Amino acid sequence: MKKITPHLWFDTQAVEAANFYASVFPDAKVAQETQIKDTPSGDCDIVAFEIGGQPFMAISAGPIFKINPSISFLVNFDPSVHEDARELIDDVWEKLIEGGKTLMPLTAYPHSERYGWLEDKYGVSWQLMLTNPDGEPRPFIVPSLLFTKEVTGQAEAAIEYYCSVFKDAMKGTIMRYPEGAQPGMDDHLMFGEFQTHDTWLALMDGGTAHAFSFNEGVSLMVQCTDQAEIDYYFDTLSAVPEAEQCGWLKDKFGVSWQITPQRMGEMMLNGTPEQVDRVTQAFLPMKKFDLATLERAYSGD
Repeated sequence: MKKITPHLWFDTQAVEAANFYASVFPDAKVAQETQIKDTPSGDCDIVAFEIGGQPFMAISAGPIFKINPSISFLVNFDPSVHEDARELIDDVWEKLIEGGKTLMPLTAYPHSERYGWLEDKYGVSWQLMLTNPDGEPRPFIVPSLLFTKEVTGQAEAAIEYYCSVFKDAMKGTIMRYPEGAQPGMDDHLMFGEFQTHDTWLALMDGGTAHAFSFNEGVSLMVQCTDQAEIDYYFDTLSAVPEAEQCGWLKDKFGVSWQITPQRMGEMMLNGTPEQVDRVTQAFLPMKKFDLATLERAYSGD
């Protein structure tokens, strides 16, 4: 499993959305489904799915959070990988746009001869791009963070920060807005990226005019191998104490993260209903996850 997994919060449509994405994208599938019971949101469906080797998690947990474009997913259609990349991007666009809305039309732009940004019928945002095969290779799916409102202008600082948190991180492309390109955006980050472990993340400054900002609708799960990793990432990233709950936290830019033991995912997806229920009741009161307590709950000790 990849170190960082995007997590999508739905009202009731997590399983439906996962099956929809598995039908839309090449090399996509629903991996596992389970349900956790007696949470503050009632009984919640949890589904794991993959798109082009990128794992996703989704939950149906009520209308508490609404997905918005502050975190979208850049989809790279590379002709060196998909011979029919141009036809494929058009086909995926037509399927995703049904019931959704266009944020940037699918057409030619300076950065790509075919690019478009849309919000699908479930509220999830996708940037579809025909990639230059002569450029440096990138994964099919790259989560993309748009810094708006009070944190616009901080995308480049965020790259530096995340590269300090994830010790193996490496910066990639850095492009700033040209002078006069957009009012108030001189020298802001038009596009930046970094890699940590086997995941690339893109970051952009979006200006103050947007009506949305980071929230829990889309969060980033960090899969941890042991308690030491859980302690490190939770204690380092958390900047809003009141947001700490069930492994969730908010960093100083407002981005939501879930610091999760990899073992817990195995418990929730592979355990018996009784084991899943015991683990659920054990983690609900927690802020930072205690792996030993979860293991005891799973085993029934």
